[in-house]
Order: sequence, then C-alpha cells, then structure tokens
Amino acid sequence: MADAQALDEVVRFTSELIRIDTTNRGGGDCRERPAAEYAAEQLAGAGLEPVLLERTPGRTNVVARVEGTDPSAPALLVHGHLDVVPAQAADWSVHPFSGEVRDGVVWGRGAVDMKNMDAMILSVIRSWARQGQRPRRDLVVAFTADEEASAEDGSGFLADEHPELFEGCTEGISESGAYTFHDGAGRQIYPIAAGERGTAWLKLTARGRAGHGSRVNKDNAVTRLAAAIARIGAHQWPLRLTPTVRAALDELAALYGLEADPHTVDALLDKLGPAARLVEATLRNSANPTMLEAGYKVNVVPGEAVAHVDGRYLPGGEEEFRATLDLLTGPDVDWEFHHREVAIQAPVDSPTFAAMRAAVEEFAPEGHVVPYCMAGGTDAKQFSRLGITGYGFSPLKLPEGFDYDALFHGVDERVPVEALHFGVRVLDRFLRTS
Repeated sequence: MADAQALDEVVRFTSELIRIDTTNRGGGDCRERPAAEYAAEQLAGAGLEPVLLERTPGRTNVVARVEGTDPSAPALLVHGHLDVVPAQAADWSVHPFSGEVRDGVVWGRGAVDMKNMDAMILSVIRSWARQGQRPRRDLVVAFTADEEASAEDGSGFLADEHPELFEGCTEGISESGAYTFHDGAGRQIYPIAAGERGTAWLKLTARGRAGHGSRVNKDNAVTRLAAAIARIGAHQWPLRLTPTVRAALDELAALYGLEADPHTVDALLDKLGPAARLVEATLRNSANPTMLEAGYKVNVVPGEAVAHVDGRYLPGGEEEFRATLDLLTGPDVDWEFHHREVAIQAPVDSPTFAAMRAAVEEFAPEGHVVPYCMAGGTDAKQFSRLGITGYGFSPLKLPEGFDYDALFHGVDERVPVEALHFGVRVLDRFLRTS
C-alpha cells in the first residue's frame, strides 16, 4: 500500500509540475523539456533508468520500465502528458502557474488535465521503491509531449519511432476516468473510459469568382461556404450504439431500475437526469463548425472562403462520417482532414477492467463503477498503433458540486488534496494487482 510519504509527494509533485509552464499553443509553440527532466529525476530517484526522447528540440518525452514479478504477464502502459492548454491569468482567482495549495485544494493549469495523474504515477512508483515492492506485470511509464495539439512530437513520435520501448504492452491506462460523478440524487458514479470517438478536424474550402461587391455574383465563395456550414450545423446525426455505450446504458439503467431499450434511448436519457451526461455526447457522430476565414475588404467578393470543423466519429463510424460530409458540403465546397485520429474502444468484460472496478470499489464502496466512451480523445489513439488497448483511469474522489468536466481547459482549474490521496491509493492497488 502507498505510504504516508506518497500522499505528501503527490501534492508536492502536482504543485511543482503546475509551476513548470508547459503551455501548448499549437503549431509547435511549447517546451515540455523542463517538466520531462523533473519527471525523469523523480523516476531516477526510484531506481529506474528513464530515457528522454525528442523529435523536436525542447519537445521532450520520458519513458521508463518498471520490472514486474511475473515475466510471463503482458506489460501495461501507464501514460500521462506533460503539456497543458493556455490560460489567461487575468481570468483566474489565482495565477494559473502558481501551483498554490490553499484550503485543501491545489490550484493551477494542469491540476486535472493532467499533471495530477503524472504526480500520482510518480508518487506510487517512488513509494514502491521505498518499500521494496513491485507490480505483478511490467509497467512502461511514459510522460509525453504535445497531447494538447497533434501529438506528433509526443505519443505519435514514440509509437512510430520507438516501438521497442513498449515491447510486450497489450493495454494502457491514462486520463479521464474513475472520477466521482455526483448525480444530484445521492449516487456517486465512477465512469471508467473504455472507448474514444475518432478525431476529424476538417478544413472546408469554397472557391468562386472574385469581383466587385456591388455587382451580381452567383459564384460567391462566401455564400457557398456559408450554405455548407449551415447544413453541417443543422444536421441531425443518427443514433449509433457502440458496444461501450451500450454497456454504459445497461449499467446506468440497472442502477436506476430502468429498462435499457435501444429503441427508446432518448426516453431513457430523460429518466437518467444528470447521469445522461456520461453518454449523450457519444451516441452519435458530430461535426461542429468552429472557424471561418474569408475576404479582406467589404466591397470585394473573395475568390476563396475557408472554414474549420471539429468532427468526431464513433468506433466504426468513419465511413458514415465521410459520406455524410460529402453530402453536406455538396459539389461547390471541398473538404479535407486537417487532423485525423482513429476511434478506439476497449472491452469492458476484461480482467483489467474488472481490476480497475475492484480498486475503485475498495476505496469508494459507496460508488458505482460504469464504463463510458470519451467524446474527445487522448494519447491512447496513437499508442493503439502498437496494438495497445487503452482505458481512461486516473482516479479522483471529488466532493459534490465540484464540476470536474468544466475544469478541463477551464478557468480556475484545481484539484482537492483528498482527491489526490484517493487517486494514489486506488492507482497503487490497481497497478500492483492487475
């Protein structure tokens, strides 16, 4: 079991990692190396031999292997990213890179996404070193760069250029799972991620005839683009139940004493109340227009107009997504993937999922573990290229009223100290016994 020092270290590591500004503004504007060196120092202090790897100078990844007691068992990848999204200090109650610990809460960018999990991993491994403990199976620990952008300098680079470091890994765990979801009626639900929708960031381009704004122009690129964007925004995507989402609905329905009929999903969601948020974003593909670029002067019709769309597709849904975009954009607008990553899903009847469930239930016996599919994505997508099945498991016990989802990329990101302590205990239990 994790010792008392591990509980102190997880708070200190979270705070100190937050103070290392690893803001990823996209386009290569980030430097994770100081945080990578910090993580490597902690791993080395536990007797490991971490390696630092870069595709681009300053965009540093850390990988280390913890030897297990059963060499015949498949290895487990445990990964977290070191970069964070931007934060405007003027909008925050505390400076976003202060790492301030106040009233039992650690504040700052990365407190939940995901320097808290990075700190948990480090504190658990260091606790084992002090106590002479080892996990049952080999663990490959990876701290990555660039997750908040394309992952080209992070997990994508590691998967493509250094697959040997992950030899034997069949499964992995990372962010966004096993946190407390309060349903407002006294139930505490712990969703564990067993799937992610695919990423489809799109660039739409409409071309037409440039000309004077005062003249009739039936080949107006802006008009063509606007019509396509309106169709995309108004489109009602059909219901598609993946195995992970179906399992989530079955378990939620059982928890609430309801019938999980696939023909009446919308009615079921109404009865689930706030718990419907755990599945409603993953019942369908989606496409949200997010950016528009056109023209340079009010009295000039431009010859080209561009838009960007954040698309997401369910496991098995990419072909339908492509065909639908072809129809919605029509003959006058071209579209292409600006960035694309696969959809993934993991079995919910696996021994690993059962071990995660048992670890949570040991320390939160009042909780109800359910599987769910993430609406967005993580580095698990890139590591899936190596045949690694990914789960979202970064345990936190959160008080009622603490809006975990809103703090991802939000203002005043923070995590309770007690949540970190819970996470260390659960993670330690799972990693030692799975």
